[in-house]
Amino acid sequence: MSEAVVLVGTRKGLWIGRSDEDRQAWEWSEPQFLMEAVYGTGIDTRGAEPRLLVGGTSEHWGPGVYYSDDVGAKWTEAHAAPVRFPQELGASVERVWQIQPAGPPEPEVIYAGTEPSALFRSDDRGESFTLIRSLWDHPHREHWQPGGGGQAIHTVSPDPTDPAHLTVAMSTGGVYRTYDRGETWTPANAGIRVKFAPDPFPEFGQCVHKIAAHATAPNRIFAQNHGGVYHSDDGGDQWVSIAEGLPSDFGFPIVVHPHKPETVFVFPLAADIHRFPPDGKARVWRSDDAGDSWSPSESGLPDGFYASVLRDAMTADNAEQTGFYFGARDGSVFVSTDDGINWRQIAAHLPDVLSVRAAVVQVAPSPPDGVAQEVRRRC
Repeated sequence: MSEAVVLVGTRKGLWIGRSDEDRQAWEWSEPQFLMEAVYGTGIDTRGAEPRLLVGGTSEHWGPGVYYSDDVGAKWTEAHAAPVRFPQELGASVERVWQIQPAGPPEPEVIYAGTEPSALFRSDDRGESFTLIRSLWDHPHREHWQPGGGGQAIHTVSPDPTDPAHLTVAMSTGGVYRTYDRGETWTPANAGIRVKFAPDPFPEFGQCVHKIAAHATAPNRIFAQNHGGVYHSDDGGDQWVSIAEGLPSDFGFPIVVHPHKPETVFVFPLAADIHRFPPDGKARVWRSDDAGDSWSPSESGLPDGFYASVLRDAMTADNAEQTGFYFGARDGSVFVSTDDGINWRQIAAHLPDVLSVRAAVVQVAPSPPDGVAQEVRRRC
């Protein structure tokens, strides 16, 4: 049967929401990976069974990657940390920021972006990962600097039709891309302004907060920068500002409609030093013309709202009638099933929301009440 599944990663664990395809009524799991900060979540729908993936960080044990093939009833963790640097590099992974399945041509490939800025590739659907040395060894790496949240690759955007083409974004470093399966990487930041740098348009060093592309138009990319909202129609050769019409050009997430490549959503914040929505009103802003004009979505969203929405805490599912979701740092989670016109709150009082992922998947019936979560370690 089909179910809508939403993963909400927080600073104190993971919550799993499940609903039917109408996505009106939601049931929530007990907290999983309690007291681990869950920055990275993913739902891989390419196999016979959906695979949930979680990147958690324990203050005691450090970062780990877990996966589940039964919608969170059981989780598997590798005995040794699956995302780790080769010993000779003398580096350690602080946290996993991004877990991203590759496109349909590579059904077993999953990417992980980490702090410090590094990209890892799995060829066994997330059971083990290998560092992509070409990006780690890039001559620019020594000049990449941490942003307010750390120095990390937080976005991995595979071209769904061309496995050789991959784009990543990091704070602080900017956008980089490869067209040769990661053999070489080039910066792709022309036109993105750096307000805090002597050269406002450097080759690299941008504090890009998030990028997003549409599956059928992978060379049209949208970017939410640390001050600035942009799009590129040529894969990042040149970026153009699309911030006019928004109440602020500062924010973290940016989401492209999965069925409408011209439609894009952002959640503006007042400023980098005032990280709450303008006028304290939660609003999702939408453009249906690739950023030429914007309008606010406000039905069902609260006023008197002073929480921010982080870069990976806003997402869309894969349903024909798409669901859009965001979670905020006050622990609230909202959904819209009419392209962002009306919103409903589906969770409240969770810990600080760090990541949200959602999909409509084919699942087996739920286990009987009282079946406890199980985490297995693979030897």
